[in-house]
Amino acid sequence: MSLAAKKVAEGEELVRTAEKSLKTSLLKWVPDYDSAADEYSKAATAFRIAKSFDKSKECFLKAIECYKNNKSWFHAAKSYEQIILLCKETDKLNDVEEYANKACSLYQQHGSPEAAASALDKAAKLAESKNPEMALRFYQHAVEVILIEDSTRQAAEFSSKVSRLLVKLKRYEEATNALKKEIGLNQQTESYGQIGRLVVALVLVQLARGDSVEAEKSFKEWGNCCEPEEVSTLQTLLQAFDDEDPELAARMLASPFIRHMDVEYAILSKNIPLPKGLEIEKKADAETSGGTARQEEEDEGEGLC
Repeated sequence: MSLAAKKVAEGEELVRTAEKSLKTSLLKWVPDYDSAADEYSKAATAFRIAKSFDKSKECFLKAIECYKNNKSWFHAAKSYEQIILLCKETDKLNDVEEYANKACSLYQQHGSPEAAASALDKAAKLAESKNPEMALRFYQHAVEVILIEDSTRQAAEFSSKVSRLLVKLKRYEEATNALKKEIGLNQQTESYGQIGRLVVALVLVQLARGDSVEAEKSFKEWGNCCEPEEVSTLQTLLQAFDDEDPELAARMLASPFIRHMDVEYAILSKNIPLPKGLEIEKKADAETSGGTARQEEEDEGEGLC
């Protein structure tokens, strides 16, 4: 008998045991939810090893119902996390959101906000490459959950993921608001070095939106938290946009510390539209010079005639 067949047989035996635990009789008035939940969980694991994923999911759901009847919210939430892993193995990521939110809710009911936020974080990482919009919702939810417990530092970490994902999705207006919120959280924890880097990111996002005025306002408001190199680069960058100097702007955007920021901001720096003033001025000068030259040629021609 193959390993898969052995595990299927083992799972089926565990299911029968679980069903017996739920039966009542004259001498047993209340179902043994605790034993049944344990047997269903073991059966689910056996079916999963056998790659019988539908049966595994079914057993985890039955275990969850038993845990709920026993008010074992934490274990029920853990089982939902196991179902999320099954969704990954079966490439059913659209189902992840439902089960992640249920796990989160049960962890909160148990009084474990950190575990709730962690469940959302793991689900977001699982979904991010194929469904970044879903991942964004998980991270935003995690911020809300963790702030209920006033865990500002952890909230700032999740907020960072929200900001970076919004930039990746090119939702710059929302990213601007998210970065300002992230700066506020870091102010509460007095993480001034982190604020300096966030100011650079905020300026880049606002320039990507085409709003150099707001970028300058942000720099004036929080620039005192930046390192000297950051201050110098941002001052020169903003001046380049003010003077409509694309060459200088491009040079500042290629600064080593910008290119070594989080990957989302490094990529953003390469795609920020440069000011067009110098190019337009050169083009206008060329057209004027060309027109003058043609006029001189025409005048000379008339003289010869």
